[in-house]
Amino acid sequence: MRLAFMGSPDFAVPALEALHAAGHEIAAVYTQPPRPAGRGQRETPCPVHRKALALGLPTRHPVRLRRDAAEHEAFAALALDAAVVAAYGLILPAAMLEAPRRGCLNIHASLLPRWRGAAPIQAAILAGDRETGITIMQMDEGLDTGAMLLSGRVPIRDTDNTQVVHDALAALGSELILRTLAEPPPPVPQPEEGATYAPKLSKADGQLNWTEDAAGLARRVRALNPRPGTFFRHDGQPVRVLDAVAEDCPTIAPPGQVLDDAPRIACGHGRLRLRRLQRAGRAAQDAEAFLRGYSLPPGTLLA
Repeated sequence: MRLAFMGSPDFAVPALEALHAAGHEIAAVYTQPPRPAGRGQRETPCPVHRKALALGLPTRHPVRLRRDAAEHEAFAALALDAAVVAAYGLILPAAMLEAPRRGCLNIHASLLPRWRGAAPIQAAILAGDRETGITIMQMDEGLDTGAMLLSGRVPIRDTDNTQVVHDALAALGSELILRTLAEPPPPVPQPEEGATYAPKLSKADGQLNWTEDAAGLARRVRALNPRPGTFFRHDGQPVRVLDAVAEDCPTIAPPGQVLDDAPRIACGHGRLRLRRLQRAGRAAQDAEAFLRGYSLPPGTLLA
């Protein structure tokens, strides 16, 4: 089939690779524009852009789409059978949604209608969901509200962080989009019952609130790893928490108090054992090694 591929981050790369390997004609790859990155703030292409260049595929990276008639016309002129969209980062206007013969197909990282929105993987872990998945969706003008075409499930284990689930879903998405293009499955409208929204997370969402229960804080550590990350403050400085486990033990200490040298921290309910930590500008370390160079004695109250 003659396709356009529209995606930007690492999540979308396996799908692009699979479509190319399967022999589909990829007329154009749309990505976010290169942006400054690294210490030198050099203009750096996103992962999908880099992969497209490596595969010798034509790339486009418009800054906006909604009111750009020239972009709409250029997209229609591609004479596509379908467009495949995976975490692209720009809203597609009706003129582009309707241009391909089979429309635009989205690889969404949740079991719709649960967790529509920008951060479905993180939301599923935060909520304590036992599974998530991929839904291939026929895009419409709503926010992840289009008809469902195909889906697959992935378990969420108690030790899984967002990176682990992300990688499993990216691989599954690449398989399901090939099946969707080959079959094609009948569209099934999404039910409104059970619909939830997963907003984009910011750095501020990563500050640990010790008045919450330990189980919820452990899920937050996993959900926000690797980005945007979780942290607490000590002596006014942030300390990142990269791994932690909840312990359902009663404690009479105030929330945020360091209980021992593990270290375990008192929470609103239970306690959180910190297992991997990182100071700004330093390498991440297991808790034991971290505490050899950083004083966090029992009785300390963390913010």
